[in-house]
Amino acid sequence: MASYNRSTPRSIILLIDLVIIFFSVMISYLLRFNFSIPYNEIELLPTALSIFMGVRLLSFIITKSFSGIIRYTETEDVTRIIFILLAGSIVLGAFDYIYFYFYEIIIIPRAILIIEFIASTVGLIAFRLLVKATYWEMKTPALQGEKIIIFGAGEAALFTLQALKQQLSETKVIALIDDDNRKQGKKIDNIKIYSAEDLSKLLEKNDVDKLIISAQNTSNQRKNELAELCFKYNTKIQYVPPVKKWINGELSANQIKNIDILELLERDEIKLDRTATAKEINGKTILITGGAGSIGSEIVRQVIQFQPKKILVIDSAETPLYHIELELNQYKLPNIEFVIGDIRNKSRMLRIFEEYKPNIIFHAAAYKHVPMMENNPSEAIFTNVNGTKILADLAHENGVEKFILISTDKAVNPTNVMGASKRIAEVYVQSLNTDSNTKYITTRFGNVLGSNGSVIPLFTKQIQEGGPITLTHQDITRYFMTIPEACQLVLEAGNKGNGGEIFVFNMGNSVKIVDLAKKMIKLSGLEVGKDIQIVFTGLRPGEKLYEELLATDENTLPTSHHKIMIAKVRNYEYAAINQKIEKLIQLFDSQDNQKIVKLMKDIIPEFISKNSVYETLD
Repeated sequence: MASYNRSTPRSIILLIDLVIIFFSVMISYLLRFNFSIPYNEIELLPTALSIFMGVRLLSFIITKSFSGIIRYTETEDVTRIIFILLAGSIVLGAFDYIYFYFYEIIIIPRAILIIEFIASTVGLIAFRLLVKATYWEMKTPALQGEKIIIFGAGEAALFTLQALKQQLSETKVIALIDDDNRKQGKKIDNIKIYSAEDLSKLLEKNDVDKLIISAQNTSNQRKNELAELCFKYNTKIQYVPPVKKWINGELSANQIKNIDILELLERDEIKLDRTATAKEINGKTILITGGAGSIGSEIVRQVIQFQPKKILVIDSAETPLYHIELELNQYKLPNIEFVIGDIRNKSRMLRIFEEYKPNIIFHAAAYKHVPMMENNPSEAIFTNVNGTKILADLAHENGVEKFILISTDKAVNPTNVMGASKRIAEVYVQSLNTDSNTKYITTRFGNVLGSNGSVIPLFTKQIQEGGPITLTHQDITRYFMTIPEACQLVLEAGNKGNGGEIFVFNMGNSVKIVDLAKKMIKLSGLEVGKDIQIVFTGLRPGEKLYEELLATDENTLPTSHHKIMIAKVRNYEYAAINQKIEKLIQLFDSQDNQKIVKLMKDIIPEFISKNSVYETLD
């Protein structure tokens, strides 16, 4: 509001516009008659001038052409002035024609109309551009605000410049960066375009506050390179959101956001066989357990796109299920049912199977926290093993086409109860596949970015609270995948599966968690060790330093999708494994953790505990 109050009064702008019109009329007469105006035209000049001034004044008042802030003149304002003057000239021409029709006198020669239109257009636009140039020229030397570099010199950069100029805070864009050598050396709005090789020098010499990525097609690898460079010079890094997220097709400075760790860890978009997936899902009833969780809810969002007959979203957690229901109800989709139910309750699950008759099941419900399950083995086997067994058996008995189990990398050579419980679930559904018409498929992947209970939300909370960030070990590493990416691969694997496979996803390179924490601190504009401390607390019960995915040529088979492989694992005979799992589930009532874990190790010989009280059982 303060900026508006310091602007030139609107009445002064209107007066200046009218002065420009007056001189434009006079210049038009001089040019038309070679600086020697005939006597008869001089006699008509006061009348003609009055008509010109009256029509122009009326048009300015009606359109409020003088009401904009002159120093923010843009292309739209210039176009508006041209149309206002053109409309006025048409009115003047019509008036002149009518006057001639009745009185046979031409008050305003047609040539005068054309010349005055050109002169007034040039005058009014030049006045506004001069004010704008003078304002920014005077403002720049005294500028004490943020120094900004924009990465990208395309159309989005123009909108970014405009948005920054219109915000109230003081900012100065000192350079544009673009990889296109055809643009380098040129200027946009008097700002020079540099090559990417110059960025390091610019950051070093100018103490830059922000780098804004405006280029809409910047790859994730490029974002990481820019972020690393910005970290080196304590420069904040931001990005312009996709055009489809702009408000009414216009970008505002408030929409330019700080880049976060999720953007830096994302990988390029996965290309899926959408036609085959649509054929698999279209017109069918899809049951999704754990549908209110991170993975389950994203599977729901993605399955919706393929027009199933019905989606059953099942979860035992009332509040999260309510939240996903609220989210999806805004789309007014008639084919979604939200069901509260516990997968461990066979009667409840049987009722759901009988009523809805699902064709495909995505089983995402599970306990997944390693330390929690290490302290509660009976709950791990009751949910992850017994719950899976109940669903898998009902799928067989009710003629379900496909059953897709969502597993974890912690099931590979498990060192903890949680991982072992998921491995037992894998073993059971794989063995059941042998004698069933239902196709049982397992998908196995590592940590997903931003999921409930993952390190990123935890670190974010700790940074917001001023630290410290707590890590179990300085050398611990994990594989990460975004939730949408993981769920896309689940759908793809479910489509490709013929039954009995354990699909392993290519998780890319493992990430050192301490490096992840440092990046998150820097992205928050803080310094490691100064603003936020990192504290190492020691490995938790059952926790590994390094996760395994069995994603090498020696232990996997390739598929037609380069990010999906089939694990080479030992096959189990159904009768034998079923007998052992039944015995394991019966041990729940005993609540004897030692007996439960001992039998888990008997079922899964590769289950060797680490940093756990159960090491004595190995």
